[in-house]
Amino acid sequence: MRNVEDYYPTKGRVVLHVDMNAFYCSVHEAEEPEKYKDQPTAVAGSVELRKGVIVTCSYAARRLGISTGMTVSQGLKKCPQLFVISPDFHLYRKYSKAFMAIAYGYTPLLQAVSIDECYLDITGSKQFGTPLEIAHEIQSRVASELGLPCSIGIAPNKLLAKMASDMKKPRGITVLRLRDVPQLLWDKPCNDLFGIGRKTAEKLKRMSIYTIGQLAATDERLLIERFGVNGLWMKQAAHGIDDSPVIEEREKNKSIGHTTTMPRDINDMEDVQRVMLNLADQVARRLRRQNLMAQTIQITIRTPDMVTVTRSQSLGNVTDSAEEIYREACDLYRRHFRGGKPVRLLGITLQNLLPKEDAALQLDLFDYEKQPKKDSLTRVMDLLRDKFGEDAILTAGMLGDDPSTLIRNHKIRGTSLQKFDIQENQEE
Repeated sequence: MRNVEDYYPTKGRVVLHVDMNAFYCSVHEAEEPEKYKDQPTAVAGSVELRKGVIVTCSYAARRLGISTGMTVSQGLKKCPQLFVISPDFHLYRKYSKAFMAIAYGYTPLLQAVSIDECYLDITGSKQFGTPLEIAHEIQSRVASELGLPCSIGIAPNKLLAKMASDMKKPRGITVLRLRDVPQLLWDKPCNDLFGIGRKTAEKLKRMSIYTIGQLAATDERLLIERFGVNGLWMKQAAHGIDDSPVIEEREKNKSIGHTTTMPRDINDMEDVQRVMLNLADQVARRLRRQNLMAQTIQITIRTPDMVTVTRSQSLGNVTDSAEEIYREACDLYRRHFRGGKPVRLLGITLQNLLPKEDAALQLDLFDYEKQPKKDSLTRVMDLLRDKFGEDAILTAGMLGDDPSTLIRNHKIRGTSLQKFDIQENQEE
């Protein structure tokens, strides 16, 4: 056992990075151990052989040659006994909250960075034991209470804690101190340094910088000249230096909403749809501006006698699509409000928000072939409206056309925009 001083320097921090192992597959194994325990499993957005893509797989599957990015058909050819499972994000969020609740019991300084990993600053948590004892206790509790495996990195900062947690998987605990960096990291390629991607690594290779050690020895001025302020960060990171704090991010009740009071009471479903379409468009725009995604949609209905009704629905997947928000809002209205009754106010509120970068994997699971086209169209529309105003592009439903066309028929208003031809390609 190392001395406590090894972890708690006089003026230093101790950071843990808790990383769940093969999280989605592990959750399904915890839910149905009699079916999936120690079996080769994979989660794919579609179990259809031609288009399904494996997003993650169990360690039993990895030992048989299965890897992320394979199609389902490729995986089954390599491993005919592979269990291919459709994703269940409601279940994943439930387990995510549970393992973070365990971690939160050791420090209020918890920063969730994705659904399956978090940082903990345990500098002030000596009452629970040494960092190694705390890590073992968290790992043991997550395994016994939730049935999930995790790896934990222990380090003086977030960068090294993240890299330490990747060193032993599954179920590993690794200590990585500043004095260990030259021996353990400097012989590794630059793109092994967390934060350096493939393109940056290629640029470094063209400068004859191949390893983290070579990066650490490179003149700082040269790196700043080639990479700007990021060059300074790379130099420091290669030496294991990272001053970024663990930001407490316990789940907040964030939401984005918009309501509108009608100039006259409405009771016709076609009128309700037109208002909902406009509301969905506005809240989706605000969501995208903040680079967020939403998983829960709530509608607000106020009657002429000032009675307010709210109803909500959590989706199986996150979204920033006005079309999806509109569809769910209208469905909520039909299910919970009797048709024909007059309505004075309508509203849509988006809840359970998370950063888009944390939701990228979820987005790729569904419609992964069509999604880039939809995202490209949405970006163009947003740019046009940012430049020419919100009325530059209106949906067919807002103009009074048949609401069943929804957002698929885009109309551009104003002669200054006639040069733009926006269409959405649809596959039969």
